[in-house]
Amino acid sequence: MQQTRPRIRKPRHIVSVAVLTGLALTSVTSAGSPLNNGSEASAGPVGAGDQAVSVVDEAALRPCRITGTMGVQMSEGLPTPPGFARSTGEVRALTLMIDFSDAPGKGPARDRFEEFFPQTTKWFTTSSYGRLRYRPVTPFTDWVRMPLPFAAYGIDRGSPYEPGYRSLVQDIIAETDDRVNFRAYDLVNILVTPNAGPSALDTVLSVTFSGNDDAPRADGVPLANTSFVYSRQDDGSGSYGETGFRVLPHENGHVFGLPDLYTVDGGGTVGHWDIMSEDWGANNDLLGWHKWKLGWLDSAQIRCASERGTTEHLLAPLASRDGHEGRAKLVFVPLTETTGYAVEVRIRAGNDDAVCKPGVLVYRVDADVDTGNGPVTVADSERDSGGCTRQPNVHAELSDAPFEEGETFRDRQHGVRIAVTDEDERGNFRVRVTRR
Repeated sequence: MQQTRPRIRKPRHIVSVAVLTGLALTSVTSAGSPLNNGSEASAGPVGAGDQAVSVVDEAALRPCRITGTMGVQMSEGLPTPPGFARSTGEVRALTLMIDFSDAPGKGPARDRFEEFFPQTTKWFTTSSYGRLRYRPVTPFTDWVRMPLPFAAYGIDRGSPYEPGYRSLVQDIIAETDDRVNFRAYDLVNILVTPNAGPSALDTVLSVTFSGNDDAPRADGVPLANTSFVYSRQDDGSGSYGETGFRVLPHENGHVFGLPDLYTVDGGGTVGHWDIMSEDWGANNDLLGWHKWKLGWLDSAQIRCASERGTTEHLLAPLASRDGHEGRAKLVFVPLTETTGYAVEVRIRAGNDDAVCKPGVLVYRVDADVDTGNGPVTVADSERDSGGCTRQPNVHAELSDAPFEEGETFRDRQHGVRIAVTDEDERGNFRVRVTRR
């Protein structure tokens, strides 16, 4: 179990069974499970909007669809394997508020629900450009009392699924199955009474178990993709009402197959540029690579710079809402079959409330690195500058990472140069990619 660290430096435990067991895992909440209309759900970068993309264009993108080696936990590779919840269309999230005899819920359970909704729904709508319609459903308006005291489950930071969480899930099923058809849901959120366990200021217990086909079953399906949220991520700055919900989009990101981007040293590899790195503090979005992985960016919005020579690309801001008209939002420069550089434009808009230096963000993606070990590394255009923000729980050093007009990123080892040539009046940036 990893030791406690300051707030924005606390790694959170996540278990992913789907990646460990590869493509053999399937469940009712898997990426390939059928929708109610009989069509196949899409949780990868080939979504419904890609139907107009030509075979030639798809072939051009093939070198940029990097893949991870079998056994990598929560790989950044494409596509996301089966077993995770689908990330496009309507996603029904069963949401239960639970308490215990030694930690009774304080106040109405509905208040706990409203700490996360409708904020979480709006966050996913904004981030996905409306491609994910997140629908929380709570059949119980009161606390669901567990039959054992919280202490009896033996849950602590880093606790594995066995035996404590398995016992807890079995008890949740027993207490709710008469009023819940578990087959009707894509994922499960368990909002634990905040007084169960330590304060998040001391130890973050929130955890997600995803792709777990061996989980207890109800109504013929396993509770394979389940997020547990404890305590309150309240740093005392007075912003909890606006930002405290963000732990749930982070945890649900795991349900959709996304890894943790922080490491044992905290958020220093990605900073505040992705909610899978930092979910305390001001609101933030996902990286463009993750949006492609989740099916929120079309193939028509991706440019693959895989050939030697020089290419130019006009990039619209990632947050812009008119992206489904084919405007490019992501350039990818593959280095190997498992690694490459992603290039995107970040501005203060949409979910990105903490951007203090708009510009072109460059980061390296490695599909062969496990969750929590640094699968993504942001390139800092101003190293050791101290950053341009002083917002609480926002990694300062990387806050000024984007490259501006006239600045260039260089990787001499791989012969890659990414130059920002100009910015137009609409906030689009032109980048020039050169490969030896």
